[in-house]
Amino acid sequence: MSLVGKSVPRKEGRKKVTGQALYVDDLTFPEMLHGVTVRSSVARGRIKNISFEGEIPWDQFITVTAKDIPGENYVALILNDQPYLAEKVVNHPEEPILLLAHRDKYLLEEARRHIRIEYEELPPIFSLEESLDQKEIVWGEDNVFKKFLVDKGNVDDVWSKADFIVEGEYHTGAQEQFYIENNGAIAVVNPHDGVTVWGSMQCPYYVHKALIKLFGLPEEKIRVIQTETGGGFGGKEEYPSMIAGHAALLAWKSGKPVKIIYDRAEDMVATTKRHPSRTRHKTAVTKDGKLLAMEIDFVIDGGAYCTLSPVVLSRGTIHAGGPYFCPNVRIHSKAVATNMPPHGAFRGFGAPQSIFALERHMDKVAKTLGLTPEEFRRRNFIHEAETTATNQVIREKVDLEGLLNRAFELSDYRAKRERFARGNYDRGSSPTVTEGFDQSASRIKKGIGFASFMHGAGFTGSGEVFLQSVVGAEATFAGRVKVLAASTEIGQGTNTIFAQIAAEALGVDYDLIEVTQPDTAQVPNSGPTVASRTAMIVGKLVESAVLGLKQTLMGSGLLKDQYTQAEFQKACGEYIAKFGPLKSFSKYEPPPGISWDDEKYQGDAYGAFAWAVYVAEVSVDTLTYEAHVDDFVAVQEVGRVINPVLAAGQIEGGVAQAIGYTLYENVVWQNGRMANGQMTNYIMPTAADIPPIRVYFQENPYAFGPAGAKGIGELPMDGPAPAILNAIENATGVSFNQIPLMPEAIMERSRISQRNAEDNSCV
Repeated sequence: MSLVGKSVPRKEGRKKVTGQALYVDDLTFPEMLHGVTVRSSVARGRIKNISFEGEIPWDQFITVTAKDIPGENYVALILNDQPYLAEKVVNHPEEPILLLAHRDKYLLEEARRHIRIEYEELPPIFSLEESLDQKEIVWGEDNVFKKFLVDKGNVDDVWSKADFIVEGEYHTGAQEQFYIENNGAIAVVNPHDGVTVWGSMQCPYYVHKALIKLFGLPEEKIRVIQTETGGGFGGKEEYPSMIAGHAALLAWKSGKPVKIIYDRAEDMVATTKRHPSRTRHKTAVTKDGKLLAMEIDFVIDGGAYCTLSPVVLSRGTIHAGGPYFCPNVRIHSKAVATNMPPHGAFRGFGAPQSIFALERHMDKVAKTLGLTPEEFRRRNFIHEAETTATNQVIREKVDLEGLLNRAFELSDYRAKRERFARGNYDRGSSPTVTEGFDQSASRIKKGIGFASFMHGAGFTGSGEVFLQSVVGAEATFAGRVKVLAASTEIGQGTNTIFAQIAAEALGVDYDLIEVTQPDTAQVPNSGPTVASRTAMIVGKLVESAVLGLKQTLMGSGLLKDQYTQAEFQKACGEYIAKFGPLKSFSKYEPPPGISWDDEKYQGDAYGAFAWAVYVAEVSVDTLTYEAHVDDFVAVQEVGRVINPVLAAGQIEGGVAQAIGYTLYENVVWQNGRMANGQMTNYIMPTAADIPPIRVYFQENPYAFGPAGAKGIGELPMDGPAPAILNAIENATGVSFNQIPLMPEAIMERSRISQRNAEDNSCV
């Protein structure tokens, strides 16, 4: 029986619902201490003095400063610019300065409050505009972490030939990942074994790499074990290297196990967020609606240190041109420094920012041309054999028209657009409200909008070749098969789909497959759990590794071409008895014909793209200026769907998270610090704010994915924001070009639009 395409039970589901699953805060060790971080209260300055005050028994505490670090004082990642502990200067609020440990975690908190740090404050910058203007140089020579140029065709020759040139500017804000489990780590250090860390994380080998540099130890002396992890969304990609390093430093100095668990407030104000962005578009089109040229300027705010900003910028840059064929494209992009806490990975990884700008701009261009949004897009959708902005030739069948038609059919898009237009006009033209009439209904305007987009699966360009990911498979004497990979289960279903892929490839029961908990001492480096790569890239390696077991058994003469499960299990036992361990490893090889030029930023950016059209139906209250999403249709092509329930859950969760990004989740900054770092004032959508999310898949198997699958996890983050704002403009007639779109912004822009309309009528 085929397992791929079936909604089998989750591998870890029973342990989670029965409470057997152990998260990092469930773990304890003998003589374990608790640790905390003492952080900067200013955005930028020189550290003048640190004093330990109050009636605190300071001699009972373990204290770690930058001077105690045995190796390198930086988080090893890309540019290695972020210190574990600031020594002389601080560059953002909440920057770590020193660490404390004690057996009594309540006394520890009291002690943290009695440490005073004096600063010589320096002028900070808090916006990407200030950074670009070089109001202050706060990083390097020009505040720029990274820049890219994508250049296709000849944009400069086109402007004079265009019938229309349309320009626009679009802004997106920060967003908190808001995983259900806060960051946490436990470290045990001893001279014989070195450093061992348990933690809530996405990427054990990122932490492993960082700790090697922090302690100056050989790699075999560093061990990193992922505990059960309650969500990540990118927020546990690079940041666990920081908290793991802090716990390990305290354990190193104390000689005892140390646990650090952030509370929600510390987790929100101190860890990474989604990068704020500004995108400027200049688009040349013909009068019949064909794209001639696109010039795009894309800038993201990286915060005080580089972290993953270059790769977030890279993906955002490549996706900025969208799923359209345009012969001439130029994209300039920069990641710049400010004195905000560093921004980092978040589901979508730069694409939600640049796709938001593009899809809002496409509606603006269509309006300028007098075309419907859908007709303008139809005339420019990319097709097989055409090229993207990076000159990647599309080698798969792409049916964006089919996705659009399906999404419109399911959402009743055309009929609703007409009906809403009539209803909005009738409400707007009614001079009075009769007694007994539902006044709340009279002030509601309805709208519907959509976005078409794509998302590349896997690391960008040569990234997967650089990673050289490896997956192993091992058979036991009883004929069970263990999958050995560093890819983590963080709620998205990694363990389940790996088991499905392995069982399908071997022709055995799903229950016969075990997925080993990621532990750098036990599993090879299959790369990070990011970039929509787990199913497509690592899943393919799982498939290859288990097929290697099968081939080994056949090569030994112990297994025939056609076999039963019992025969497979028997062959495993016989092989191990005769030859020893039965293992197989598979190393990443790029699909044939893939080519990428890192210098020119041209070529095959991704092995495959997922494609989608999302439709949002909204209502806008013209009294309170609140917008609400009433219905949502998500149609996508993601290759073959391995587990329909898990796949639909990924789409539903991504859309819900994106609705928050669009309408609710406003990070309030005060002097570079998150001022609303609590669950009471950082507003997330509740169940009452989320509409029915209707998810549909159109399958087009990808030849180089396991059983034909592509990546799926980040795709649903990309399209909802522009679809919702396109719908809000359809409802109100007012254009909004920033998110999160709060009621205050709707009110202000609506009143400006109304005043302009009144002024024009007077003229």
